[in-house]
Amino acid sequence: MQLIVVREARDHSTDGEPGLLQYALSTAPLHTVVLDGLRHLWGCHAAGEPGERIGRPAPEELLWVLPGSWQAGLAAACGHMVFYGDSLSLDTRAWEGRSRSSWLAIVNGRFAAHVNHQLLGRLLETTPADCLAVTAASDLLACQERLRLTQDNQVVGYRRLYADSMSVTPIPVDWPHILFVRREAFGAALESGLLASFAAWVERCRAAGLRFQSAAIAGSAYDLESPEGMLSVCKAVLSCSSCRGSTVRPVPGRAAPPAAGQEISPQAHLVGPVVLGREVTVEAGAVVVGPAVLCDGCTVGRDAVIDSAIVGAGVSVEPNRSLGACVVTGAERRSASEPTEASTGWSPQGHVCPQDHRVFRMWPRFSYARCFKRIADVVAAVLVLILFAPVIPVIALAVKMSSPGPVFFRDKRQGLHGRPFHCVKFRTMRQGADKMQDKLRYVSEVDGPQFKMADDPRITTVGRFLRETYLDEIPQFFNVLCGQMSVVGPRPSPESENTLCPSWRDARLSVRPGITGLWQVRRTRDPQKDFQEWILYDTQYVRDFSFGLDLWICWRTFRRMVENFVSQF
Repeated sequence: MQLIVVREARDHSTDGEPGLLQYALSTAPLHTVVLDGLRHLWGCHAAGEPGERIGRPAPEELLWVLPGSWQAGLAAACGHMVFYGDSLSLDTRAWEGRSRSSWLAIVNGRFAAHVNHQLLGRLLETTPADCLAVTAASDLLACQERLRLTQDNQVVGYRRLYADSMSVTPIPVDWPHILFVRREAFGAALESGLLASFAAWVERCRAAGLRFQSAAIAGSAYDLESPEGMLSVCKAVLSCSSCRGSTVRPVPGRAAPPAAGQEISPQAHLVGPVVLGREVTVEAGAVVVGPAVLCDGCTVGRDAVIDSAIVGAGVSVEPNRSLGACVVTGAERRSASEPTEASTGWSPQGHVCPQDHRVFRMWPRFSYARCFKRIADVVAAVLVLILFAPVIPVIALAVKMSSPGPVFFRDKRQGLHGRPFHCVKFRTMRQGADKMQDKLRYVSEVDGPQFKMADDPRITTVGRFLRETYLDEIPQFFNVLCGQMSVVGPRPSPESENTLCPSWRDARLSVRPGITGLWQVRRTRDPQKDFQEWILYDTQYVRDFSFGLDLWICWRTFRRMVENFVSQF
């Protein structure tokens, strides 16, 4: 169940004119575009039982709570509407019967907020709180650099986030973007309605014994009372196919016939997604570039240019006038010769729709990289594990007898697109050897973030044999079966190493890490060149990714394994 509460934004009203959100909801077809986008965004906040899919709610699950002063001129709204006067009182008993979910989502209707719904669903399943305040935080989105600063604002380090994240935050002073109230707490939390002050409402709920929690989740939020926010929501609806509703019909171009009441000159040019209202006139030579919305009764004069803008109802754009990335309201049917009052550019930061990160190299779905290599990896992993099945228990016994500690060593590494996983190998070092590495780093024989030294005292006798013959990496074929690794690919490395190499980490994380790879078979081990070769060969592998290259690497690896095995005797 979702309750969309809109408070009147008096700070955005001037000379008695309505605020931008009120104007948008009362103006056709702008209200259709805005509501379609908000249904998509707010639909990601519907949550039910644990494990239930979070998606767009049914219309009967939406309830708009709007200021009473908006009722007269409101054009339409999705779901049901109630209006309030001086106090916001609510009938919670009606909701308890209508709601099918475990939580009531109270959305701050002034903002178009979107958060990562998977993180949100996980939080709702695990939180012990009765009321959960959620804020959309753009700095928690994936592919962000988080700086570590001293008290003097000196940079001491940074961290790259490869996945959306969330964090616990203090209870906010003002109303959050989304407030969740557990079904069992409806009566105690909402019986007397919502107060104007969020802090006062929190104190009242705490006095009733309700538990509160606040969290920031990766996402974006736009103020719908600002031109920037309104433009961004419209742009998302018209540009993102996943946001378009059945009521939004972007005009593909000048060849589209005008609807009844519309006068579109054959010499006018409509390019991209454009939504036209009733009785819209576009004169000869005019150019309208989408995403754009032309509301009811507006006129675009001869040779005028509308570029990614919203033209309000009754507005007349003068001939030869250019409007770019602006909102022009027409409450008084004024001319758009000076549309600076609500003009703005598209916001360069943040995204209304879930982000589609393009920092990694991508391949077609049925290409070798995304489909057939995975099949080959599974077949190869099964064959190797069957072949070495009699040997694995012998190796495990030898490792156990050589030194105290577990048979397997598990280390956290970053896989495809930075997803963490535990890389498994036969243990070749004494227990606790990883904690001694920093003390021995001054004798490391390779440059860069790696560590290697001849006659490493941490390696056991059995471990040295396993390393020279590559038998210690047999358990990694279980990682291959799980889809965490590939037979061939860049060396699996931890986040600490990838963070130190910002110029090439996105390339090497575009594919699954491999048990063997181009760097392993071509490295020269020359002094002060190992790190450079690592960068060169990992990025070269991603650039030249092919079935033939994988076969060549596998052949070279097999030859080296045989040569090293023979050299041990």
